[in-house]
Amino acid sequence: MADVPRASLIPRLLAIGGTIAGIAVLFAYAGGWPTPHALTPARIANTFELVNGPHPGFRRNHAKGVCVSGWFNSNIEGATLSKASIFQPGRVPVLGRFSLSGGQPFAADAPQTVRGLGILFKPPEGEEWRTAMINLPVFPVRTPQAFYEQLLASAPDHATGKPDSARMQAFLAKYPESARAIQFIHSHAMSSGFENSTFNSLNAFRFFNAASAEVCVRWSMVPVQPFEPISTADSGQADKNQLFDALIASIHRHPLEWHLIITVAQPGDPTDNATIHWPSDRQQVDAGTLTIDHVESDDTSPARDINFDPLVLPNGMAASDDPLLSARSAVYSQSFTRREGEHKHPSAVSPAQTGK
Repeated sequence: MADVPRASLIPRLLAIGGTIAGIAVLFAYAGGWPTPHALTPARIANTFELVNGPHPGFRRNHAKGVCVSGWFNSNIEGATLSKASIFQPGRVPVLGRFSLSGGQPFAADAPQTVRGLGILFKPPEGEEWRTAMINLPVFPVRTPQAFYEQLLASAPDHATGKPDSARMQAFLAKYPESARAIQFIHSHAMSSGFENSTFNSLNAFRFFNAASAEVCVRWSMVPVQPFEPISTADSGQADKNQLFDALIASIHRHPLEWHLIITVAQPGDPTDNATIHWPSDRQQVDAGTLTIDHVESDDTSPARDINFDPLVLPNGMAASDDPLLSARSAVYSQSFTRREGEHKHPSAVSPAQTGK
């Protein structure tokens, strides 16, 4: 420094200071500090913590879960829609996680709670496909802003422990597409457990085949296990881990299977609105079978630390114009970063339970 002329040193220091300041501004923006009312990924993650309470080391949503592994066996039919290697002949290993929605990792299982399935496909070429699905036929909201407001509207009242009905009615009046979506959801019977649930991508994606033909799609994991409604299986006296215990017992008895069903959009079908169900007469392609044959606690499985980011896509797949996709990816990243820096607490579903 002593050998550098003062006249040239000052601009260099200013440039370095400007770079550091610029980085600081980016971090502040990501955290929502300069714009406290802007809807950032950090603000949504903070709201999950506000609604559910702080639970360090756990996912901010779908906190309670159990990990699984198995494989996907392609039947080649998917290759007509996408050149992704996952649809080529052969068996691909998978890691996954079944979960319940919400940020409380020790809550008792309630049969009506939204169920999730995250899957990571690992083809031998090194690409990955990650997908996070739920068992609803449509998503209750269209935009990240509506999701944020629904999260607040459905938060339990401190006095009653239940959501404020007036607050939820105000939300539905503001977002009529959510009212229609919830009505559609309620018109579909929910299955008795994880093992006979259909899990849906809900968001639309774009597929490209080897001839560069493009189609918009949604996909579902449709169970081979027969459907059974909650009403015939629920005793009314829920055990704390009843849904997970039933799933674990089923996997120990025999492998569980789902068909990967890809639904192809027609012109005019909305690709930016997950609250709308595409008509049932749309082309559906059975692309192969997902088999789950091993179950493991969050405490010991590598799947615990997987971020099931819906935008981790292989060549041959791409995001659609659905605004929820980029928001989901950003909030998942925020949740992952936070929990990876926190002390890990034991899961509600222990290694002893999964090993029975």
